[in-house]
Amino acid sequence: MTAVVAFQVYMRFVVNSSPAWTEGGAIMIMSWFIFLGAAVGVREKFHMGFDVLLYVLPDSALPWLRGISDVFIFIFAAGMVVYGSELAIRFWSTTIPVLGLPTSFTYFPIIVSGGLMCLFIIERMALRLSGEPVDTASPNEITEV
Repeated sequence: MTAVVAFQVYMRFVVNSSPAWTEGGAIMIMSWFIFLGAAVGVREKFHMGFDVLLYVLPDSALPWLRGISDVFIFIFAAGMVVYGSELAIRFWSTTIPVLGLPTSFTYFPIIVSGGLMCLFIIERMALRLSGEPVDTASPNEITEV
């Protein structure tokens, strides 16, 4: 993405002739970064959760609350796959003018990241059910950096 944007800036301000595909290409690459970053956030547990309740409830309730959070994240990610697929199928026949690609390519990051999120959540739930220490620390514990 950096190379595409640098090329666009060079062509626009030095050569005075910016290619049309660079803006659309940079936006498409950025959408891949955003959605794959969201999937990594789910994998590394940097996603939204029930943080307020984690501090109020006793430690024995934390696995249940985290499990419920995982179920909601799975439902959301499955919705990303289903509705992203519907959009991709619906717009397959149209093209992005400057790139010449089907418009569906803009929805592929949603489908892929939703699928990855589902896999990561299934992995986490399986580890939790097998007794593995998925949730390493209680929010009530003070950790030093």
